[in-house]
Amino acid sequence: MDPRHAILFDPVRIGPVTAPNRFYQTPHATGFGWQRPQSGAALRGIKAEGGWGVVCTEYCSIHPSSDDSPYAFLTLWDDDDIAPLAATAEAIHAHGALAGVELWHGGFHASNRMTRVPGLGPQVQPSMFHLPATTRAMDLADIRAFRDWQRDAARRAKQAGFDIVYVYAGHDYLPFQFLSRRTNTRGDAYGGSLENRARLLREMLEDTRDAVGDTCAVAIRLAVDELHGPQGICAEAEGRDVVAMLAELPDLWDVNIAGALGNDSKSARFSAEGYQEDYIHWVKGVTTKPVVSVGRFTSPDRMAEQIRKGVQDFIGAARPSIADPFLPEKIRQGRADEIRECIGCNICRAANNEAVGLRCTQNPTMGEEWRRGWHPERIAAYPRRETALVVGAGPAGLEAALTLARRGLEVTLAEASRSLGGRVSREATLPGLATWGRVRDWRLTMLGKLPNVQIYPESRMEPGDIIDLNPDHVVLATGAHWRRDGVGVVDIAPRSFPMALTPDDIFAGAKVSGPVVILDDEHYAMGGALAEKLAREGHKVTLVTPYPQVSGWAVYTDEQGFIQERLMALGVAILPQHGIGAQAPGRARATCLTTGQAVDLPCETLVLVTGRLPDDRLWQALQGRPNLARVGDCLAPSSIADAVYSAHRHARLLGEPDHPPRRERPPHKG
Repeated sequence: MDPRHAILFDPVRIGPVTAPNRFYQTPHATGFGWQRPQSGAALRGIKAEGGWGVVCTEYCSIHPSSDDSPYAFLTLWDDDDIAPLAATAEAIHAHGALAGVELWHGGFHASNRMTRVPGLGPQVQPSMFHLPATTRAMDLADIRAFRDWQRDAARRAKQAGFDIVYVYAGHDYLPFQFLSRRTNTRGDAYGGSLENRARLLREMLEDTRDAVGDTCAVAIRLAVDELHGPQGICAEAEGRDVVAMLAELPDLWDVNIAGALGNDSKSARFSAEGYQEDYIHWVKGVTTKPVVSVGRFTSPDRMAEQIRKGVQDFIGAARPSIADPFLPEKIRQGRADEIRECIGCNICRAANNEAVGLRCTQNPTMGEEWRRGWHPERIAAYPRRETALVVGAGPAGLEAALTLARRGLEVTLAEASRSLGGRVSREATLPGLATWGRVRDWRLTMLGKLPNVQIYPESRMEPGDIIDLNPDHVVLATGAHWRRDGVGVVDIAPRSFPMALTPDDIFAGAKVSGPVVILDDEHYAMGGALAEKLAREGHKVTLVTPYPQVSGWAVYTDEQGFIQERLMALGVAILPQHGIGAQAPGRARATCLTTGQAVDLPCETLVLVTGRLPDDRLWQALQGRPNLARVGDCLAPSSIADAVYSAHRHARLLGEPDHPPRRERPPHKG
């Protein structure tokens, strides 16, 4: 271990329990919830095995009036919920870590689509999910019932074996709704002054303590700033006052910023490592209890600095623990260069927002611990001494080469260009996306440690070269290219744009002049990032999109609002719900998809960001060759996360039967 990092392995007391080190996996969603307890337990167990001293669950509903369907969440509604959650606590304890559970009530954030129970909140308020429904204001009887639900859930959490039980007052959920003047206009003892608005939170802490006794720690998760200025909870005003008011009641303060989950889990495109420090640095000066916060920490030096500066007692992490569950163990063993660093792309957040199981661009095993039995650090050896040729050193090719080499095959990796990384190296040059280069860098670092890999840049492979080399296995990871015919997600009719550029042309250095029009019918990162790049270079840019908003799919990565805000600040003109039908010298014709009305836009350069086509020339030429495979964008153009997963899946399953993944089913009766 590097002596500079030794402080990270100090044990820390949290009330009646002791964490073995300062690595704290804060609560984060998995997409498994109460429906898939074995998957959730296996995932958390891997984190504990990787050295996280505290491992917490995702949000755990305390009552049917807090139902987040169709999204996956845990439940402690009755005693039948105890045993499934006990499996998670046991999986965490098996590796010596403390197990935490985050008790949750969403208030007007809970849709209750499954339970169909009317929503509850501090005041009458429309549903936050744009449903034709309204949350009813809680009366005093409702508040008493709510406190009973918290106590009962805390008691069940203790029975399930958890060491840390949360009171959750962050991310605009019910206790925070009582706390904020924006969502609490009551005139009774639970409204008005800050002391009154904090009354429920104080009672919840006291009730939880009564329920768990002196064997479990009580933690509070509090958003100290909701980023709405003085009309809401503000870090340097009421946020500080709340912490001071309740300072010694909990055993641990888990503090963050909120307003929306996208602020707390802001992508690397819009935030740096440790970005929450400015908001939470004062908390340790207000309480004697240990403090944890987050900030997408990946550097052990930065982590140790947080402790030495007195910012926090633990290094809180959600996304970095997803990208590398073994981050703590690698630091302990002096292998910090092998940390699979989070790139902050928020594909993990997208999975949750799409109501599917957790996934990660950097870590293709995430979410597959139970259903496929995949481990991030261990993989079965290939049973024979064989050779493999991987063609293409983009994200899929690098992952395929690394995984095949880890299995013991002799691997040759051939790349046509001088630089390695493929699309990752290109896209990492766009504004805010530099961390995406970690996908390339980590894999090259790990490949450099293996003696059974040979890498050949500037080595374009032709069909005859592959035939002459005659490896036992050929994996084609030759990528994809952007379309020039305008076919995208919405407009699937091919059109002719003889003067248009694609992102490939921009990356290759094509000249961009005059007013620029970007047609974004891909709706993720590329259109908005190119618009930002060209606007920063001084071009007048108009972004045209068939969607009602810019970068519409980035809603799932919690980035859409930030993208649109930045483009507007840069003066990018946005034309939603339009397509581009034709281009002529000096103009591009945009057509409203609703009315059919056309408008000519000044345009010297048209950039098409629509669909992509696989570069599968070698695949077509080598048809009939045994043990030939294509992975990543060469197989089906998609996200970098999908490309990495595709390559890992092929390499891990090579020589093994490709069974369907296990599914968690109710016991069969009959």
